[in-house]
Amino acid sequence: MLSNSYNQFCPVAMASEILGSRWTIVLLRELCAGSTRFNELRKGVPRMSPALLSKRLKELEAQGVLVRRPVAGQPDTHEYILTPAGEELKEVVMAIGVWGQRWVQSEPSLQNLDAGLLMWDMRRNLDIDHLPDRRVVVQFNFTDNPLSGAVWWLIHDPVAGADLCSVDPGFDVDLYAHSDLKTMTAIWMGLERLQSAVDRNALLLVGDQPVARAMQNWLKLSPFAPEEKQVS
Repeated sequence: MLSNSYNQFCPVAMASEILGSRWTIVLLRELCAGSTRFNELRKGVPRMSPALLSKRLKELEAQGVLVRRPVAGQPDTHEYILTPAGEELKEVVMAIGVWGQRWVQSEPSLQNLDAGLLMWDMRRNLDIDHLPDRRVVVQFNFTDNPLSGAVWWLIHDPVAGADLCSVDPGFDVDLYAHSDLKTMTAIWMGLERLQSAVDRNALLLVGDQPVARAMQNWLKLSPFAPEEKQVS
């Protein structure tokens, strides 16, 4: 029995013993979104210490939620794969996200800004059908962020796939996007339309105009963005 047991036979209580510890649901969000390697998971939960991340992964493995296995051809590298029990949690995680999008007030949520997490989410949700069939580089400049996290490069390559850089990759930039971090986060979360931010000069797009005009489509937005807020 787990040391933090509620000592109740109720399935909700027993599930809470596994899922209710700090960071576990957020970590499961990353696993459900497709992250499988330790460094990928760290990008999705950047404020979680490596030691705690390792501990939570071991706990989930012990409970049969995931399995840890070596990557073929890379014996020193492992990946974390959801088991059938873990796969069933995708609907649970999605339901929690939908509830949060609908019922948690916007302003408090927009105080929890993180450029790295935002860019990581944007990187893995690109809709390449709305991008040219060539390498496209978009440079994001967050005007209100500390210098170390102010500039990011989002790269689409038809062969190599999507990439994200916090250091200049050396490619020609197709589109420059200038905004404060709160505005870009609100756009990503579906709390503001991209064109609305452009119209009020909160988002400045400079460069390839076809790429700029299609941004609302290739950005794709958070999977929770379609949910309508139920609170002001």
